[in-house]
Amino acid sequence: MNNSECDVCEQLCEHPQAICRARSEALADEDARELAETFKILGDTTRVKILQILSRCELCVCDIAAVVGMGQSAVSHQLRLLRGARLVKYRKEGKMVLYSLDDDHISMLLAQGIEHIKHR
Repeated sequence: MNNSECDVCEQLCEHPQAICRARSEALADEDARELAETFKILGDTTRVKILQILSRCELCVCDIAAVVGMGQSAVSHQLRLLRGARLVKYRKEGKMVLYSLDDDHISMLLAQGIEHIKHR
C-alpha cells in the first residue's frame, strides 16, 4: 500500500459521537487563525534563533545582531514582527532597548519543538 492509499478510509463511514466530541473540542476559527499566524512567524530560521537566544537571557538589539550575524536594522525588523505576534517584549534601560520573551509559554513552545526535532 503506498502513502496516498493510507490517507483515506477504505470504507466511507462516520462516527457521530467522535464527530460531536471533536467539534466540541475544536478551536474557534479566530483562535485557529491566531495560532496559524504564530506558527507562520516561527517559520523563519532567523526568528527561531532570536527566540532561542532570548529564552536564555535578555539582550539588547546590538547583542542579538552580533549573535545571529545580521545588521541591527535587519534584527530590528525581525524583532518588530516578533513583538507584533506577542512573542517578545522589550524595555528601555537608558539608551538601550532590551528584549526578552513575552512569557513562559514561548520558552516552553521552543523547548518542546527542540525536543521534538531531536527525538528521532
